[in-house]
Amino acid sequence: MRKIRLSVLAATVALSASGAALAADDLPAGLQAAMQRDLGLSGKELAQYLNAERLAAAQEKTVAQQLGRNFAGAWLERKADGSFGFVAATTSIKAAKNAAGIETRQARHSLSALNAAKGQLDSQLARNGKAPKGVYSWSVDLPSNSVIVGVAPGAEDRAVDFVARSGLDSTAVRFETMSEAPQRRIAIQGGRGYLRDPGDGYVYACSVGFSVTKSSTPGFATAGHCGTAGEVVYNEVSQWTPGVRLGSFAASTMPDDNETGPDRGWVQVDSTHTLSASVYGYGSGDVTVKGSTEGAVGAALCRSGRTSGWRCGAIRSKNVTVSYVDDAGNPDGTVTGLTQTTACSEGGDSGGSFITSAGQAQGVLSGGSGSCKGRQGRTGGGNSYYTPINSILSAYGLTLRTSP
Repeated sequence: MRKIRLSVLAATVALSASGAALAADDLPAGLQAAMQRDLGLSGKELAQYLNAERLAAAQEKTVAQQLGRNFAGAWLERKADGSFGFVAATTSIKAAKNAAGIETRQARHSLSALNAAKGQLDSQLARNGKAPKGVYSWSVDLPSNSVIVGVAPGAEDRAVDFVARSGLDSTAVRFETMSEAPQRRIAIQGGRGYLRDPGDGYVYACSVGFSVTKSSTPGFATAGHCGTAGEVVYNEVSQWTPGVRLGSFAASTMPDDNETGPDRGWVQVDSTHTLSASVYGYGSGDVTVKGSTEGAVGAALCRSGRTSGWRCGAIRSKNVTVSYVDDAGNPDGTVTGLTQTTACSEGGDSGGSFITSAGQAQGVLSGGSGSCKGRQGRTGGGNSYYTPINSILSAYGLTLRTSP
């Protein structure tokens, strides 16, 4: 492997000199504490991470343009000594030029080739109508330069057959065993959020995503599986106690059973309510929404939801396809275009917000596997998927509510 490795300290100095660095002290105290808790960072490591994040945001597009067709992706990476660096991969033996502070690695497959390989699995899904039982997800994993297929224990043979039928180059595939099946994050238990009663004898709970407008109409983005067009939603004043009417679903989409598609929706809020351009921090400090710039793979982010509150993690993969199952193990819809994170989540957190420390909205929770319980508040085993907020805004012609 040929690499160029310049110290992250050099990048940090350059950023600080330009006045672009974001210090940990600039974060709300609660957000800073949550990031340190869930990402296992000291105060010094958090400050160094924020500088590396800023470098990634400034350089990713430039590096991709420099490497052209040889570009194999870029991501934030934590080193053995606890520091963070920004890594760019290339299929060329010639390192990128003018990439101060960036580690360049050689890779076998370009990003376009990996995306095409992942697309072969999506095409195989379209032909079959559903994923094989026990094949939960597939996505491009930048650090391993491969397409990772998430499978249930004992489902490896079915996963191999699925990949083989797609015609995918086996050298580009890795299989990863998932101890629990991903499920939609709706639950019938307490916390902060909103409620809907479809008249089937149950009340369902989800979480608000981000405040939006459509022309002059106020609303909020959330998960599509949280409701269908026309369904009324209510403020949750206490556990399973509906309060005043908030509004109703203006639009939503979520594939059923053996169907495939996105998981997205938005609620039109009644004119009597005022929506805030912020994310509730559950005691960790509210975060102001400043925009929706997409974070890089490896970037830290936090999510807010009614059941598990405020939890943090990092972006693992983008454009992930996830085949959900219900409690009985039956198909529960295959969702495309998701982003996978290491933040934990629980039932009822669906639709809730993912946001970076810089106030950039990332998406709304679709589902996940694992739990936030029994891990001393750490998200080390978390596995959550969100629908990118920009795709929701684009699909419905919405504008994100922001504040300076």
